[in-house]
This record gives sequence, structure tokens and C-alpha cells, in this order.
Amino acid sequence: MARFYLTTAIDYANGDPHLGHAFEKIGADAIARYRRLRGDDVWFLVGMDEHGQKVAQTAADLGITPQALADRVGKRFEDLWKTLAISHDQFMRTTSSGHQAGVTQLIERIFDRNPDDFYEKSYRGQYCVGCESFKTDAEIEDGRCVLHPTRVLEWVEERNWFFRLSRYGDFLASHIQQHPEFVQPPSRRNEILAFIGQGLEDISASRSRFTWGVPFPRLTSDGERQTTYVWFDALPNYWTATLDAGARSTWPAQLHVIGKDITRFHCVIWPAMLASAGLALPEAVWAHGFVYFRGERFSKSAGTQLDVPAAIEQFGPDAFRYFLLREIPWDGDGNFTWERFEERYVADLADGLGNLASRVLAMLEKFRGGVVPTAPESPLHEAARTAVASYARAMDAYDLRGAAEAAWTLVAAGNLYVQQTAPWALAKAGDDAGLDRALGALADALGRLAVLISPFMPGKAQDLWAALGQAGHVSAAGWSSAEALRTTGAGTRKPEGLFPKPVAS
Repeated sequence: MARFYLTTAIDYANGDPHLGHAFEKIGADAIARYRRLRGDDVWFLVGMDEHGQKVAQTAADLGITPQALADRVGKRFEDLWKTLAISHDQFMRTTSSGHQAGVTQLIERIFDRNPDDFYEKSYRGQYCVGCESFKTDAEIEDGRCVLHPTRVLEWVEERNWFFRLSRYGDFLASHIQQHPEFVQPPSRRNEILAFIGQGLEDISASRSRFTWGVPFPRLTSDGERQTTYVWFDALPNYWTATLDAGARSTWPAQLHVIGKDITRFHCVIWPAMLASAGLALPEAVWAHGFVYFRGERFSKSAGTQLDVPAAIEQFGPDAFRYFLLREIPWDGDGNFTWERFEERYVADLADGLGNLASRVLAMLEKFRGGVVPTAPESPLHEAARTAVASYARAMDAYDLRGAAEAAWTLVAAGNLYVQQTAPWALAKAGDDAGLDRALGALADALGRLAVLISPFMPGKAQDLWAALGQAGHVSAAGWSSAEALRTTGAGTRKPEGLFPKPVAS
């Protein structure tokens, strides 16, 4: 059994979850569920980044403590992940005592192993509270951060602890070139190599005059106790989570899933910190793109938002999960519109999979008393094998949209097979052997589809699995059920419509 430790970016505790958060967690969850089907020992980590200036400022604006804000926002995220059936094994909070002790331990490892990697320095620069980072001239347009153009940059002058990131440029470039899978997809790898090639600058590891965070473990030369810079607090969560007594994960992680806007933190700063501390690097970082709403990036400050609960309510959490992963490429940017959501729901789910399941289960009940007959090998079985193989190749390459497309080739093949064999006509003609062959093959195809769609739509997959008379939970069916499931003899039932069509307004 292969170990598979999977993480997502921990979400910042200064506002409610938005579509970008949901997209990342749903995609990572699909990967986790697929790896479990393949028999891997999966540990799936999500969490909250609860320290930093942005959280403190938001809490002050609301007239509450930063901890109260973190508790409030953290619950909203946890509630949303429950609604979306995110199957995480651990929820990390950076305000936990265990995490804070781990951050201190990591920093002390660096001091012990490479004491020259930390040094004191006076610094002046433009600071973006939205990014929680200092910005270079290349990252500023019209006096604003390119990622947070509605925020005013702050001019900061401090004497801080600095981390000698510049020491690790050659090491990082060499590692990425020798391990191309470390930064994925390739477009992000090229960006990171270009960034490293420009030369790395040392970065602040602590902040002065700011207390909402983990105390930096060493005093400055003038005796000041500073606060650990938020990224030196947040990034170690992937490692500190493995120190938890209840965790089954071990370092290093097999995959970090993050957004493309934080690649330099995860692909440059984080591995440099790990190397300095004498710890292994994660095996891979996958940087997904942005989800736009009607062509605009989501921004609370700019007023470009989508009510995520309303979007989920539209057709249910499974349809919402499917739409995002089928419509938005996992390696690039994509767009959400209400119109496209309904179009995809009707075409793929209501008229596609839902129609196939409804017709097959109804015919099994009508013509065979709800018992799946024995079916010899058929063209539909061959189509299923082809779809399963394509699905596996796509999922192994983290091509989530490609995997969904592969599954839907089997949906299309099933609907075509119904038309070609016309089971109702076979029944009328008294062709029992032909009817058994058609209905058995269709039931087998539906069973395999239940397995394939389970990483995308776990709730609906289970409904279909149970309707086909299969025992237990589809998530525990194993990959062999996708490759070679036979449903012969199973007692089926016709469930209420899996994907009812929307009522015309």
C-alpha cells in the first residue's frame, strides 16, 4: 500500500470562503478519493492560516479579537467542506499550540544546522497586507499590488530577522531540473525557473511592532521579541501536521495543491526552508489556475463575488463539484456563469447520466423483476474498459477534467447502446437472450460509472451504487470494480431521479 500525503493551501481567516477556495478543495478531494480507490494509504490535510496583519486588521474593524475572528471564519470553512463532502483527514489551525510549537522547532532546526541562514537586517519596502508580503517593483502597477489592486501598499521600515534565501537559488534550480515533477503543471515550472534565474533576494522572517502570530524564538540583538513572519508560520503547517499525535501522515508530502498566485512561496521559499532545516522536500507541488466569475477574478474588495451556498443550492453539492471539475481546467484558468452551469447540468447530468440510469433501472424492474441478468461480453464492456483506462491515465496525471470527459464517454456509449439494442423491442419480440445481454451489459456499465464518478460526485455515486444493489459504500469498492465489475444477480431498485431537470421559470 503506497503512502499518499496530500495537502491544500491553508485558507486565510479574514473572510468567508469563495469559489476559488471551493475549487481547490474539490479538486484535491477528487485526487484523494481516486488514490483511495487505487488502494493508497491517503492522508488529506486542509486547514486555516489564522495569523498575520490582515486577520488582525479585519478583527479590529469588526471590533472583535483576532482569535474570535479566526474561530468564526474557521467554522464557516469547516461547514462548507462538510456540505461539499470534502474527505479531509485533518484540519490544521495555525493558532493551535501544537502548530506553534512545531514552527518554533523548525526555526530552531535552521539555527542549529545553518546558523548563518538567519541574520538581522534593517529593511524598507512596500508591503501588501493582502499578500502578506513585501512587493518588488515588478509586482507593483500604478502604485498598487498587481494581485490586490484595491489595497493601498504600506511603506514599512523595520529591523527584522532575515532568512538567507539567496543561498538556495542554485540548489532549487538544480532540484527542479532533476525532478521536473516537483513543480506542475509545466507552465508553472517554467515560471519558477525564470523567477529563480533572476536571482533570489533574502526575505524577512520576522515582523516588529506586530504581535498576532507565533513569537520568533530568538531575540534581536537589542533584546526585542518579534513575531514570526506569517509565511514562516503558515508554510510549516504541512510539516507540523505530521507531528500531531493523531496524524497518520509522515513527511514528506506526496503532493501540495495550491493556487498559482502562491507558487513562489511553495516552490521557492518553502523548499529552501526545508533544505536549511535538513528536511526532505515535498515530492510535487501542483498549482491550479483561477476561477473567474463572468470573466472577472473574485475579489471581495472589488465587489466581484459569487454566493457559494447559492451556487451549491442550485443543483446540489454533487452537481456543483462536477461542474467545476468538468468545466474548469485543473492546469489553467476557467470561468463560472450561471448559464453555463445550467447547460452543463442538463446536458451531462440530467439528459446524460441521469437519463441512462433511469432508463436502465426502469427496464430492469419492468422486464427482469429488478434482478440483473447474466451478460456475456459485449461491445459496451469493451467501451467501459477503454473509458476506465483513459480515466486512470488522466487522474494519474492530475488531469481532472480529462478524467471526467473519459467517464462521460462511457455515459455516451451506454445511451447509444440503449438505442442500438432497444431492450423494449427485444422484450416484445421474446428475445430473452438478447434482452439479458443488453440489460446485463448496461447494469455493469452503470456500476463501473458509479465507481468512476465517486471522486467527483460522491453522494450521487453512492445513490447509483445502492440502486444497482451493490453492498457497502462505493468509496470502498476498490479499483477492480471500475475495471471488471459484474453486477449479475444483484437486486436493483429505481431511485428517484438522480438529476431532476430544472423547472422552467
